Amino acid sequence: MFAPYTVFANLADLLLIMASPAQRPIPELPSASGHRRFYDIQATMTSIAHRGGRGNTVENTLPSFAWGLIEGATTLELDNGITKDGVVVVWHDENIVPEKCIDTAPVTPDDPDFPYVGKYIANLTLAQLQTLDCGSKRVDEYPLQLRYPGTRISTLEEVFAFAECADPEHQILWNIESKSNAFYPNRTRAVEDFVYKQHALFAASAYTASITYQSFDWRTLVAMKAMDPSVVTSALIDVFSATAPDNTTTPWLAGLRLDAFPGPTPDMQVAQAAHAIGASVLSPSAETHLPGAAVRRPFATRAMIDEGHRLGMAVKPWTVNDLGVFERLLEWQADGVITDYPGALRRLAKLRGLPSAPKYPKQRVLACLDEHLARQH
Repeated sequence: MFAPYTVFANLADLLLIMASPAQRPIPELPSASGHRRFYDIQATMTSIAHRGGRGNTVENTLPSFAWGLIEGATTLELDNGITKDGVVVVWHDENIVPEKCIDTAPVTPDDPDFPYVGKYIANLTLAQLQTLDCGSKRVDEYPLQLRYPGTRISTLEEVFAFAECADPEHQILWNIESKSNAFYPNRTRAVEDFVYKQHALFAASAYTASITYQSFDWRTLVAMKAMDPSVVTSALIDVFSATAPDNTTTPWLAGLRLDAFPGPTPDMQVAQAAHAIGASVLSPSAETHLPGAAVRRPFATRAMIDEGHRLGMAVKPWTVNDLGVFERLLEWQADGVITDYPGALRRLAKLRGLPSAPKYPKQRVLACLDEHLARQH
C-alpha cells in the first residue's frame, strides 16, 4: 500500500501538463438509498457496467447495455451530453471522435456542419448526431469489443425504453453522469441545462427511484440536490480534478478546496469534501498513472474508503479492469466498483462468496435489442 501523499506527489506539475480531468466512467448506487441488494459491479462490484461494459461491446450504445445485463451487471453506468436543440443523449465524449464514429450523410444536402465527426455535441442537433454510425469501429484499447455496424447514438429516453423491454420488473440500477465541463464550459451545455433536463427525464422514468446521479463537475451535484434532495448523488474525483495548478481553486469541486478540510491526509480530505456537498457516494479513480511513472499507484486508498464509511457514504471506485486491484478494493471494503468487464469481476465476486445479481435472460434481452435497434433506422 502506498502512503497517501504519494498519490498527490507532484500534482501541481502534473496539472500544468494536463489541463482538464480525465473523463472516465465511475461508480454507482449507494446502500443508503435502499438499492443495495448485491455487490455492485457497475459493469463493475456492486457490478457497475462502465459505459455498458465497453470491454465487451461498443460503448454507451444499446448493444453495450444489453450485454452488460447479460453479463450480470447490477448497475448500468452511462454518460449524458445535451445537443444543440436540447436533447439529452447517451455519449461519453464532448465531441464526436473518429476513433468511435463514422459520418454517413448530411441531414440535408447542403448542411454546412457536415461532416459531423470532430464537432461538439453541444453544437449539433439530434438529427445530425443520429446520422452517425457509432457501432462499426472497435477502439484499439478494447480488442474484444463486439461491433454493431450502423448503431446510432441514443437519447436517454430511448435507453430507458429499451431497458423497460429487457427488464419489465424494473430491477436495473442506474449510474448516470452529467458531462458538463467545468474547465472549458463553452464545450458543453450549462450546468442548469444538465440538471433541469436530466431531472425531468429521471422523474418521468419508471426507474426514477433507482438512479444515482454522478459527475466530476460537483456544481451539477449541488444544483441537483438543491432542486430535488431525494436524488442520490455520487461525487466523481481523480488526481486531475482534485486540485489545480499554482495552488488555485479547481473548477471541478464546486468552489471547494481539499486543503480547507481537516484531513489529516489528502485522501481523507477527498472523502470530507464529497460529504460536504451531500453526496451519498464517493466515486474516486481506483488508480493514478502519472506521466513518466512506470507503475500505477492507488488513488482510492484504505484511508479514503474508511473515512467515506465513517461519514456515512458508500465508496465505489472506477474503472477497475484488473482482478488484483479488485481484490485489493474488496479487502479495503469498497462498496462496489465500476468496470469495463462486469462478467470477469462478477466471477471473482461469486468465488469470494459475495451475493451477485442474477443475469438477465439472454433471449429476452437480445430480442429487445433487435427491436430497439430496428427503431433507429
